Amino acid sequence: MGLGSTAKKIQGLSDRAEAMYKQVQQLQQRIIGLEEEMDDTHDTVKRLDHQIAEQRELLLAIADEQGIDGEQILADAAIDEAEQADESGQIDGSTQTTEPSNDADAGDSSESSAE
Repeated sequence: MGLGSTAKKIQGLSDRAEAMYKQVQQLQQRIIGLEEEMDDTHDTVKRLDHQIAEQRELLLAIADEQGIDGEQILADAAIDEAEQADESGQIDGSTQTTEPSNDADAGDSSESSAE
């Protein structure tokens, strides 16, 4: 009877080990999927950063043609944004490049160039 009990215990351990192995495989697949998504996201961010830089240069060139100091507008916006961040207690550098201010700048430049 001792061998039967041992066999049951070994079978139980084997079943648990198999279940754990399947879980490890699933986790491995999820990790691989997340790594692929991260790589895709990284590529997208790089592409968008490049496009934003191109658009900024274009807007600055248009502003220059219209006699507008685009760099001064961007500097003023950065100062305003830093002051707002300081007032709200957000002093980390991440608030200095938020998109709402850039959208407003882009809108101001395009409105000025439309006039």
